[in-house]
Amino acid sequence: MKAALQKSPISADRVFEAKMLKEPHFDPNWHFHPEYQLFVVLRGTGTRFTGDHLAPFRQGDFVLTGPNLPHMWQSDPEYFEGNKDLWTEGIVVYLPEDFLGNGFLEKKEAWQMRQLLTRSSQGIEFYGNTNQQATLLMQQILLQHDFGRILSLLQLLHLLSQSTECRQLASAGYTNQLKASDTERMNSVHAFVMKNFREKITLDEVAAIANMTPTSFSRYFKTHANKNFSDFLTEIRIGYACKLLMDENIDVAQVCYDSGFYTLSNFNRAFREITGYNPLAYRKKYMGAG
Repeated sequence: MKAALQKSPISADRVFEAKMLKEPHFDPNWHFHPEYQLFVVLRGTGTRFTGDHLAPFRQGDFVLTGPNLPHMWQSDPEYFEGNKDLWTEGIVVYLPEDFLGNGFLEKKEAWQMRQLLTRSSQGIEFYGNTNQQATLLMQQILLQHDFGRILSLLQLLHLLSQSTECRQLASAGYTNQLKASDTERMNSVHAFVMKNFREKITLDEVAAIANMTPTSFSRYFKTHANKNFSDFLTEIRIGYACKLLMDENIDVAQVCYDSGFYTLSNFNRAFREITGYNPLAYRKKYMGAG
C-alpha cells in the first residue's frame, strides 16, 4: 500500500482546489499533505482520525486540518462489503499554505484568520449553526467559478475564524512524528484493526503485520499515535459503539458484544472513561440532539 498524499494537486494557475467526493467508502489511508484541508461529510458513517484524536463521524462532520497533520475518515466496515445501498459523499477543499500570498496573514485585518489557521495544526471540528452555514458555503464553492469561488472561500474562512462553535481535536502536545515512509506500515495496522476490531486482537498479531517485535511495535506505535495500542483499540470499539447506540432497536448488551467487548462491565467502564457518559445516557443525549 503506497502512502496516500493529497489526491488533487492544486494547479499552478489556481488559488485552491475543491471537489465533490462520491465513492463506496472514503479513502481508508492514513495520510498527511502540505495543504490546509476543509472537509465536510454529506453522507456516510465511520471513525475520524486526526493526529492522536479519534471520534465517530456521520453526516455533517466538518473539519479543518492544517498542513502535515495526519488524518483519515475511515468508513465503517459495512461500507467495504459491496452493499450498493451504502456509499459516501463529501466535499473537500485543499488550500496551499501561501494561498493568500506572502505577507497577507501578517496584516492587522487578518489576525482572526491567522489564529484560525494556526489552530488548525491540531485540527478543528465545527458544529451548530456554524456547521450548517459552512456546509452551505462549501456547496456554493462547488457551484461557482473563478473569482466567485474565491469570494465564497474567504466568506467561509471568515465565518470559521469568528466562530466559537468549534473544538480542537489533536492534543496540544501532539506533533507529527510520521515520515512518508511510515504511512505504509501505519496503514497496514489501521486496515487490520478496522477490519477486525469486533474480534479479539492481540499485540502479537499487529506487531507481526508491522514486521516488528511486540516490544518494538509498542514503542513505535506510542511514538507515532501518542497513545498505547490497547487504548487505541478501545477507542475504535467505543467509537463504533457510539454509532450503534443511535439505533434504539439495539440493546446495550448487543452493542457491547458487536463492538468487540466481551463483558458488559468492561464495556461500561471504557465507555464512561472515553465519553463521560454511560451508554444509555449517551443514547438519550445524542438521540435527542438529532
